[in-house]
Amino acid sequence: MSAIKEMSKKYNLHSWSAQGKLNPMVVTKAEGIYFWDEDGKQYMDMSAQLVNLNLGYGNKAVVQAIKDQADSMPFIGPGYAIDVRSEAAKELVELSGLEGAKVFFTNAGAEANENAIKIAKAYTGRWKVFSMYRSYHGATAGAGSLTGEPRRFSNEPGVPGFIKFDGPYAYRAPKACKFESEADVTEFYLELLDNQLQYEGPQHVAAIFMETVVGSNGILIPPAGYMEGVRALCDKYGILMVCDEVMAGFYRTGKAFAFHNFDIKPDLVSFAKGATCGYVPLGGVIVSEKIANHFDDNKMFCGLTYSAHPMGCAATLATIAEYKRLNVAENVKTVGKVLADTLDEIEKKHACVGQVRHIGLFSSVELVKDKATREALVPFNNDKEGLMVKIVGMLKTEGFSTYSHENMILVAPPLTITEEEMKTALAILDKVLDSVDNMIK
Repeated sequence: MSAIKEMSKKYNLHSWSAQGKLNPMVVTKAEGIYFWDEDGKQYMDMSAQLVNLNLGYGNKAVVQAIKDQADSMPFIGPGYAIDVRSEAAKELVELSGLEGAKVFFTNAGAEANENAIKIAKAYTGRWKVFSMYRSYHGATAGAGSLTGEPRRFSNEPGVPGFIKFDGPYAYRAPKACKFESEADVTEFYLELLDNQLQYEGPQHVAAIFMETVVGSNGILIPPAGYMEGVRALCDKYGILMVCDEVMAGFYRTGKAFAFHNFDIKPDLVSFAKGATCGYVPLGGVIVSEKIANHFDDNKMFCGLTYSAHPMGCAATLATIAEYKRLNVAENVKTVGKVLADTLDEIEKKHACVGQVRHIGLFSSVELVKDKATREALVPFNNDKEGLMVKIVGMLKTEGFSTYSHENMILVAPPLTITEEEMKTALAILDKVLDSVDNMIK
């Protein structure tokens, strides 16, 4: 064991892990979409780390912006107005298309959602908050309570008022559901949501939180009309619509923000990850004009020591500029088609692949034991055999680095990936899935 790894195991607590079973890889170099371990082995980063490294490793413009800001003013408290702080907020509002909006900056996505909860409750005077099952909004107390999958369990019992609902997931809908069209799927799930609002009393509901496109829980893309239907329900009952764009934002779906794929304007938008591509921490909430105006005369009880950190704001400005300079939106469109077409073929070819889902460079492969019955390859929250860990390990051995969640393999590389790099990576995935086909025979 290398000294670095030994020291890591001795002094670091690693997230989401039983520490005694860990064997952390030592990374010594990273460039573009690749990183290397201490033995010199190269890996393609097909999850963009935690779906945040949108520009890949070593973007010189972003690195230089951080260096320049460190030289000029590494820190000043959030109560002061400085150039990069003002400019970053302006760029984010313009990128969102939410005219008249303002930005409250945080350090990361979980804090963005924490503050979105507080803002929604303060604005509406209500105390209940809706969010989907099979969602992830962060691990802090409030964001963890929003989260609709097993990573929330350690937060429970938590603050009262967090209500879960079933978002659209036609592939795992109740067996009695016989959808004949996408419109049927939309109608069914909107009716479920409206019913639940009635059961909880819509007059008590402050906000409905949604990952605009559900991320780690399977790249669940809303069917046509669903987001617009949720917007209509929110308008009907005076509820705020909150789009969590922490993972889906910043061109991951091909649009600057994922909600641009739909005919809606959310009231609040939480963001992080792709704002700086992970080079330094930064997150925030884009607050629509009507809500921002509320705090002209009403005190906003949100505050963080490192809110709108100058180096984070500088990195955000440089990152947005790089998305435009590199024409990332066009690359996502071009390479995203390669991803979509190849994954569709993989779904047809492999017995272990129940469904693939993709939008832009955001995709997942759902693994099953049986295509006909749709039985998941591993039971929900119960991979006792470590089968998904084994499959991810097989991919990594071939130089394809990603992660899994439940029975899903995520494919969400840096947005700068080329067509040839994508084809090389998907050939590895195809090869490993051959082995998984043999496992389920």
